[in-house]
Amino acid sequence: MSVPIQLRNYNNSWYRPGRSILWRSAWLFFGLPLFRCSLLPFSALRVSLLRLFGAKVGAGVVIHSEVVIKYPWHITIGDHCWIGERSWIDSLTSVRLGNNVCISQGAYLCTGNHDWSDPNFGLMVRPIELKDGSWVGAKSMLLPGATLSEGAIAAAGSVVSGAIPSFEIFAGNPAVFLRNRRVVDVHAQVERFEEVTR
Repeated sequence: MSVPIQLRNYNNSWYRPGRSILWRSAWLFFGLPLFRCSLLPFSALRVSLLRLFGAKVGAGVVIHSEVVIKYPWHITIGDHCWIGERSWIDSLTSVRLGNNVCISQGAYLCTGNHDWSDPNFGLMVRPIELKDGSWVGAKSMLLPGATLSEGAIAAAGSVVSGAIPSFEIFAGNPAVFLRNRRVVDVHAQVERFEEVTR
């Protein structure tokens, strides 16, 4: 006999968001609306807002409009990362981006879930990490604890619950291995072509 689900008994009092209610309210009512605004023309202003609210953000970061970030103080972004329009980083806990990471449009990074085996639907949080050169494709979903290793790709529309190894491309729901990622020096190829055609 199964135990009935009792949402009225839900209790996440153990969870610590990392900042005071006043600080969280300031982000929710002032910082986030300004950060998301499509009329805000420059990434530099969005980066400054994230830093003001406790995020660690490297150099050359590009953040487009309508991005949602739950708690900036849980975010670490390396150098030269791109975050596309309408991405949602639900950072209940740590989300770490290495250098040269791309998060495409509409991607969802989810660090929190509920324990389906708990009749009280208890909250669970696990960090997400995107290592150097990894790419989260458009409309992809990364679930709590997901990791993209160096150069790994979650193809567009993928649902990733575990780790993608270095320089591998995963696709689908659930995401499975598709093929290896091969990175070539396009500039060197163009130079060789120009030399041959002279």
